This record gives sequence, structure tokens and C-alpha cells, in this order.
Amino acid sequence: MKKISTVVFDLDGTLLDSLQDLADSPNHVLAQFGYPVHTLDDIRRFVGNGVKVLMERALPDNLSPSEFEKVFSEFKAYYVDHCIVKTKPYQGIYELLEKLKERHYKVAIVSNKLQSGVDELYVRFFKDLVQVAVGECPEIKRKPSPDMVNKALQILGSTSDEAVYIGDSDVDIATARNSGLPCISVLWGFRDREFLIENGATHLVSSPDEILSLLDGNLLNQSSNE
Repeated sequence: MKKISTVVFDLDGTLLDSLQDLADSPNHVLAQFGYPVHTLDDIRRFVGNGVKVLMERALPDNLSPSEFEKVFSEFKAYYVDHCIVKTKPYQGIYELLEKLKERHYKVAIVSNKLQSGVDELYVRFFKDLVQVAVGECPEIKRKPSPDMVNKALQILGSTSDEAVYIGDSDVDIATARNSGLPCISVLWGFRDREFLIENGATHLVSSPDEILSLLDGNLLNQSSNE
């Protein structure tokens, strides 16, 4: 494996603490249509596979396709306007990205969030620190397909043997594996240590500065999930 030159980040639960907005927006629309709302822990279990899956999990199972599309369309419109009400970067993320920039790493974001939402969050929080942000759109498959990662690497002029993937979920672990990248799993996101290890995590970190230690020490060929 070449020296790591490129870092690919998941967005929600990795760079951004977005859970409250990911709960408030569905619950607003669910209440508007007269459906039961969910707790924060419910939403934590629902997220990770994109907003369509989030709403499929949040809505009753017996909805007709046309009713689902009506509610989902309302949700998408509402969430685009309310995706950064309470969302903010996790502590230490800006410092990590600044240090990656100082050390000339190429940095990308890949997210199953709608591209419009990714764009807004990217411009608001990361445009000076991250070179590319890829979200869900019709012409590209969602994670855990490698398509988003491959697109980001292509834009950056990087290859999989010089890149690492960083995320907080089982979907991220699978995405890294499908993309041929080593994966660093963060413990401040939406899934806990036990769940991540059960789903194949090999490198676990509890704080952003531990990511730099792994990169600087070239430790990604060693297991660190103790």
C-alpha cells in the first residue's frame, strides 16, 4: 500500500453531529400527515442508508407507494431548508481538517444524504477544508456501493491504494471494503463499539486526533479494535 495521500469521510455521524435535525425534520412531516413520531434513539437506528430508507423506516409499513411518495417529497423539501438548524461539526473536527490541509492531504466527503443537502452543508461548514463532496443523485449508486468513493477519488486524481475511508457505521465499513480502502471507524457517531466490531471494524478511534496518529504512524495495516 502506498503512503496515504487521500482521506474520504462519511458526513453524518462522522464529521457532523446531525442527529437532532435528522430527527426533527421527519417528525415534523410525520406529524403534519398524522403519523406517529419517533424518539431520537429510534432515528439513530433508522439512519445510515440515505433519507429514503430513513423515511421508509419511520413510516408505517402499510403505506401505498403514492402516499409514501407524497410524504417523502414533503420531507425532502422541508429537510433541505432545515438541515442545519442544530447540526454542527463534532468537537475536534475542524482542527483535524486544518491539520490534514496543512499536511497536503486530499480530502473528500461521500454521503447517502441527498446531493442538495450535502452541497448546503459543504458550503456552510467545509468548503475551505474539503475538496469534493459527493451525495445521493440518480446517476450514482448509494453506499455501500463503491461508486461514490470512486467518483470522489477520480475527481481528486487519487487511487484506492493511497486512500483511507473514515465513517461511523456498518454501511461505512462495507463501503470501504467494496472500494478497496482501509476503514477507520469513529466512536462518536451513530453506532457503538460493539456493533461496529460485530460488523467488521478493525480500526476504532475515540477522538479526531487519533485519526492523525493512525495516519502519521502508518498504522492502518495493524488491527486496533481492542
